[in-house]
Amino acid sequence: MTTSTLTPDTISWVCTTVRDRSAIELDVSKTYLIEARLAPVAKQNGFANIDEFIQAVKSKRKLGLESQLVEAMTTNETSFFRDLHPFEALRKTLFPEIKTRNAATKSLNIWSAACSSGQEIYSIAMHLREHFADLASWKVQLVGTDLSDDILARAKAAKFSQIEVNRGLPAPLLVKNFQRQGMQWELKPEVRNMATFTKLNLIERWPLLPQFDIVFLRNVLIYFAPETKKAILERVRKVMAPKAVLFLGAAETTMGLDAAFERVQSDNSVFYRLK
Repeated sequence: MTTSTLTPDTISWVCTTVRDRSAIELDVSKTYLIEARLAPVAKQNGFANIDEFIQAVKSKRKLGLESQLVEAMTTNETSFFRDLHPFEALRKTLFPEIKTRNAATKSLNIWSAACSSGQEIYSIAMHLREHFADLASWKVQLVGTDLSDDILARAKAAKFSQIEVNRGLPAPLLVKNFQRQGMQWELKPEVRNMATFTKLNLIERWPLLPQFDIVFLRNVLIYFAPETKKAILERVRKVMAPKAVLFLGAAETTMGLDAAFERVQSDNSVFYRLK
């Protein structure tokens, strides 16, 4: 594949397209990142370089190329039990609260927005099985969503490399919840079947969702402009049950964006509860 240096106008077009389709903010300072992310996509589709690929996207010569471009620019950084503190808050505070609050309905709904390849929602599933086996009789919905078809397919397959399971997954949980499949580790059906995955773009029309008791929207808002953050938080709030809880990334907050949330400190974890 021949190398190419994208012109400022082309970079600007890519940034605008990505912003219009996903609200992710990019600029010319991200030129290297854009080229690095798009080069393998161009090669995979049989183009000699990125310029040819982008021209094909512009001309709508092949169905799905624009989606591939946008999905290539999303960040899919994730790991099992990432940051750990939210999971401590679930075990110590939130799950016990919900067991009492939802005792009549025996229901628990959790959403992992921008779920990437599924490690977050599967971590929650393992956490429930490990510490709250009595909830097995409840109606538990663990929903993962993402805008990328490819990443959702990986999440549904629930197969992970040795490097992926080494990142954050304690050895006892690996042995208990996974089975070896060649060079990969596959989640056992009883864990994998706890989660469902749906395509959802945070700035486009949403599918029908249940009322969630807990929402994980971690390390997502940092990529958006303030007005987009406000709009997303408002929409998230509408699918949250009374007294529901929102987890954001360490560098994110609802403060100054949505007054309907209050910040709660639980030991080493911070979450946002509907007032």
